[in-house]
Amino acid sequence: MSASATVLAYRGEPKDTAEHFHGNHLLYLGWDRHLMFCAPVCVPLPPDTPFSVLTEQVLPAAYAQHPDFARIDWNRVEWLLDGQPFTPDPARTLAEQGIGHKSLLRLRTPGLDGLGGSAS
Repeated sequence: MSASATVLAYRGEPKDTAEHFHGNHLLYLGWDRHLMFCAPVCVPLPPDTPFSVLTEQVLPAAYAQHPDFARIDWNRVEWLLDGQPFTPDPARTLAEQGIGHKSLLRLRTPGLDGLGGSAS
């Protein structure tokens, strides 16, 4: 059985646009090969947040419960921003580095592949 739209000119108003978050942007954070966290977490952050705040405060708050987190070598982390390789500058803000509302920032931690190498 096929499906068809009953409203041809539907125009919905998105409720998750940046202006609904009091100056904050939503940032999705994912840690590859650590599926104890089954999906990226989403945090609201001001666009003028320095990137260093992510590694020093935001990521620990989100992921420190995982045993691998304490073993991360931050100099070896590989970053992806919206699916593209990314080299962050810890001193620059999220906005200055093109990290915008609803961006997805993923980190890969070489040598750390989840509990017992299970990707979990």
